[in-house]
Amino acid sequence: MRKRKTKRQNGPVMEFAQPAAVPGKKRSVIRNIFLWTFEILVVILFAYVLVYFFGQSRTNIGQSMDVTLSGGDTVLLDVLAYQLGSPERGDVIAFKPNGSTTGHSSIKRIIGLPGETIQIKDGMIYIDGVVYLEKKSYPVITNPGMASEEIALGDKEYFVLGDNRNNSEDSRFADIGMVSSEYIEGKVWFVLSPAQHRGFLKD
Repeated sequence: MRKRKTKRQNGPVMEFAQPAAVPGKKRSVIRNIFLWTFEILVVILFAYVLVYFFGQSRTNIGQSMDVTLSGGDTVLLDVLAYQLGSPERGDVIAFKPNGSTTGHSSIKRIIGLPGETIQIKDGMIYIDGVVYLEKKSYPVITNPGMASEEIALGDKEYFVLGDNRNNSEDSRFADIGMVSSEYIEGKVWFVLSPAQHRGFLKD
């Protein structure tokens, strides 16, 4: 330590010890600040990724998905599922009808996959000429719409139906038509609200 001499008026010289500089302490403070900042950034990034891939919300409009979803239900989308893989038959998806960026998203169930032929006759769904037997019991379809004749799906097109088959605007009708993969926003996986409907989506 350095010593500093000071004089007192009319008195002896006094010596006081002066603390030496501690450069390591300053570096430790800077290091802690850097670590805290890094941890905060990691948490923010993790939260952003979590919300972007699994927390985007959409609202189901109308009764076309009864009884799976009710009108006004707010759902969460799994966006990552279709970045790592492709939509599958039976998935409930949110998409932009005809690629519209101004209208609300539509929510429907995938029935037909790219490259398949779809037809509805005698109230039954035919995929590549074979009757499609669904896991759940849905109403017999009374209006096949455009699907009264075979529809050949392109390599990026999906045929969708609402679960409330006789009260649904879906791929049977020109306003919706076939859904291109580029307009699919994500897979519905969770019902957020209202509270009485909250829970994982049941197939």
